[in-house]
Amino acid sequence: MLNLQHIATQRMATEPYQWVFIDQLFSAEDAALLAASFPRDKFKTVKGYDGEKGYEYMSRSLVHMGASGVSHAEGLSPAWRALAGDLLSSEYRSALARISGQDLSKALMEVNVIHYGPGAFMGPHVDLKAKLMTHVLYFNEVWDPQNGGCINILRSSDPTDVLAEVLPVVGNSVLLVRSKKSWHSVSRVARDCQTSRRSLNVIFHLPGSVSTMWPPGDNPVLQDYAPGGWPTFQF
Repeated sequence: MLNLQHIATQRMATEPYQWVFIDQLFSAEDAALLAASFPRDKFKTVKGYDGEKGYEYMSRSLVHMGASGVSHAEGLSPAWRALAGDLLSSEYRSALARISGQDLSKALMEVNVIHYGPGAFMGPHVDLKAKLMTHVLYFNEVWDPQNGGCINILRSSDPTDVLAEVLPVVGNSVLLVRSKKSWHSVSRVARDCQTSRRSLNVIFHLPGSVSTMWPPGDNPVLQDYAPGGWPTFQF
């Protein structure tokens, strides 16, 4: 499913920190299948302010931190089960380690599927210290940049200090290596947008880390995404 050879040949930028835009992740056929069957089950609302950034979106686990299997596999299409298998493979981990120069052999991986509905956003941040790197993959068939929802690579904490902007179109992705300078954000999705901005976050954590998305003892109310019934976030 994933074009692992293509990933392994990428070269990371070093300014303003280590990051790389990777496109052409899938064949045209696989891209269409993944976009058409983007998960709609088992989501929770995530919102708040953590002292660094404001945020609001909906999240579904695909692989819980450190797990060797897929979360809620019964609700996934064959294409999405195949993608999850690729993400769990040693070949995928090796490809990211090769281009980033990071040792991922003992890192804990967590994968979450994300819907950003109308009004949803992620403010400027550098990621938590427990994170080594994040690979963000996108799954919208088409996307109008006027609807926001783009990841911004920032030179600083200033949300207007944008070096690069990436559209959330299926096949596009961004790999970010966490550092004190790894500022990035997701621009607010337009409140009149008729769809959600759809992505997948693959996060590699330091050994011994605990998930902040699905912390121990957390028992959230999970809900399905219903087309036409998406809430407009007012955060």
